[in-house]
Amino acid sequence: MIRIVVLYLLLSLTSVCYCQNVISIIPEPLKIEQKIGYFQVGSSTVIFSDQETKNIADDFAKALSLSAEISTGAPCSTQSETNCIQFKLNAGLKDLGYEGYRLEVKENNILIESSAIEGVFYGMQTLRQLFPVEIYSGRTATNRNFQVPCCIIEDMPRFKWRGLNLDVSRHFMPKEFIKKYIDLLAMHKMNILHWHLTDDQGWRIEIKKYPKLTSVGAWRKETIVGYWNTIPHVYDGKVHGGYYTQDEIREIVAYAKQRCITIVPEIDMPGHVQAALAAYPQFGNADEPVSVWTTWGVSENILNINEETIQFCQDVLTEIFDLFPGQYIHIGGDEVNDVQWKKSPKVQSRMKELGLKNESEIQPWFTKTMYSFVTKNNRTLVGWEQILNDDLSGAIIGTYLGAEPTIKAIRSGCDVVMAPSTEVYLDKYQSDPDKEPIATGFTPLKKVYLYEPVPKVLTLSEQKHILGVEGQVWTEYMPNTEHVEYMTFPRACAIAEIDWTPSDRKNYSDFCTRLKYHLERLKKLNVNFRPLTDVNE
Repeated sequence: MIRIVVLYLLLSLTSVCYCQNVISIIPEPLKIEQKIGYFQVGSSTVIFSDQETKNIADDFAKALSLSAEISTGAPCSTQSETNCIQFKLNAGLKDLGYEGYRLEVKENNILIESSAIEGVFYGMQTLRQLFPVEIYSGRTATNRNFQVPCCIIEDMPRFKWRGLNLDVSRHFMPKEFIKKYIDLLAMHKMNILHWHLTDDQGWRIEIKKYPKLTSVGAWRKETIVGYWNTIPHVYDGKVHGGYYTQDEIREIVAYAKQRCITIVPEIDMPGHVQAALAAYPQFGNADEPVSVWTTWGVSENILNINEETIQFCQDVLTEIFDLFPGQYIHIGGDEVNDVQWKKSPKVQSRMKELGLKNESEIQPWFTKTMYSFVTKNNRTLVGWEQILNDDLSGAIIGTYLGAEPTIKAIRSGCDVVMAPSTEVYLDKYQSDPDKEPIATGFTPLKKVYLYEPVPKVLTLSEQKHILGVEGQVWTEYMPNTEHVEYMTFPRACAIAEIDWTPSDRKNYSDFCTRLKYHLERLKKLNVNFRPLTDVNE
């Protein structure tokens, strides 16, 4: 056994009382029973863990700005100390699943236990929210004690897939922000970062076999100002770009894994590839060279279907497999404009070779080819609803156009991630457009929170194919990290509760009450969230 002996607790306590009597947790746990009394944290507090949970205990101590030394010792129950916190694996809690946990706060000790590391990690996140908000500041100032309310919490998630997308193709985001984003996902018990790494406007990941993807494809000469469909277009005249080296990718993947988050890389194909075609035009259909796209919308420039192009896609995916050890590989597949396929003599000739009757059969053939390749490499293919066809049983479909494609996907043998554009796209206005940054559509906090992801027409067995909900952060109109945070939070807090909390425990008024306190935590983390101005928005 390993114990962490707390030498000093250095926390600055200002506007919020350090004795937090009200339990305010987001996402709302499955069961909470508040007890009389509190656990007093002070310089004599001791933290214990077993070997498997040691890293979580270490991170907890760091999160609370505790100076600590590590030594061996027995668990709380066999020690004379009566002021201890313990992290523990317990095989007897398998009924809560590998992400579930039990947290008990008594006057003399705190115990977090789960059947798996993930559950202990999420229990730790809940325990942090039982502490005063000052612990999120990461700063130490004075040596003062504070209290944690006594309670028993038994908790487990509603859905398996709980996450956010982050589009870094339209606007590149630096590595340190990606880590901050991961920390915020972990804080809200999300376990998926869907990383949109390539698109028409930029290729953001180093591929060793094709270096021009980043030397050329990662940079655009300028960016459209304002809405893409406003004519005439106006541009900023500034070069924009950036990419992640493979070493940086590995660093970020490891960082996410330590926080129980799987990164799902999205490499768009056969559409949304103009940045790649700027680097390697031989894989496209245009007679003239193209540049990295400087506007938004849907480009006509798509991949051709030559054998060399298929090999290019598979070479890229091979390097992706090496960089991302997680189970899921996303190939996009949405918004493929087939006008170039119709006009290209080479594509028409290739169609005949493949026995394809018309252009509408090209994308299903392409998708099945990639599906087979991904599957042979022991990964699971993920794509948007446009990839759906009869030969993709076992794939995961992200649906964003409503219930109909969701039902179709499930009845075709696929699992589904719910990402409806009208409820969980976070690039939408949050209030009066005249008072908000440029966006499209309108999705206020209340609309996000009240979203119910399971269509009523599904049978109980069919409902099991809904893996969860994923919020979408598309960055056409988000040029920097502060803007991303403003558009993402607090709506991402609502998505976290959709994904984690049983539907019969959700209550918007109660959520907003808890959110007011929770936003103080985000403030300590320097998150540029949108203020909660009107709970009816």
